[in-house]
Amino acid sequence: MMAQLKLGEVVVDVVRKDIKNVHLSVHPPAGRVRISAPSRMSMDTIRVFAISKLDWIRQQQTKLREQERETEREYVERESHYVWGKRYLLTVREGDDSPSIELKHGRMHLRVRPETGERERARLVDAWYRERIRTAVPPLVARWQPLVGVTMERFFVQRMKTRWGSCNHGSRTIRLNTELAKKPPECLEYIVVHELVHLLEPTHNARFIALMDGFLPNWRLSRDALNRLPVRHETWGY
Repeated sequence: MMAQLKLGEVVVDVVRKDIKNVHLSVHPPAGRVRISAPSRMSMDTIRVFAISKLDWIRQQQTKLREQERETEREYVERESHYVWGKRYLLTVREGDDSPSIELKHGRMHLRVRPETGERERARLVDAWYRERIRTAVPPLVARWQPLVGVTMERFFVQRMKTRWGSCNHGSRTIRLNTELAKKPPECLEYIVVHELVHLLEPTHNARFIALMDGFLPNWRLSRDALNRLPVRHETWGY
């Protein structure tokens, strides 16, 4: 069950869970604030915690609102698209062959059937990005599972509006944002390690930070790169 706190201009969504520690997060694009708190924690205690973090919350909201955003994609000739952090110019060719996408000499060649509209072109490109993630993740999981000392049951790839990834500790599954296929490869590796570490520690507490420092000492560089890179144009709604 969700409740809300209003601290001046800052609205905080509060969710009580069966957890031991308080977790505070600020989500893109507008800086929605969420606190996950232990079930027995009083709203007064949660309010005091939120007030103590107001400066940090405002800093994060400012960063998110100032982050560069991609222009809306129309899937037309010479439009810019990114794959693993590199920029490609789109080339669209119509024909009777099966739809396909190929990267070559700085171009993303999109082959579609005649009269394929923007919505279908977008669907084809999104599916292609999703497949890049599905192909790239298994080698990363094979490398990092024994290092972290966990076993993941399954992973999913999908468009996510507020997160780069997530972990279901109970089912031992992780979810990854399709948009990661546009970012440098080290960003995907960071998110995979991040979610695998959540199988050891579900929250972002001091133990989680220490584990990340031990497994991937430069993880903050990848996190900051994700925060700096342009994010997808979206019509966001909450």
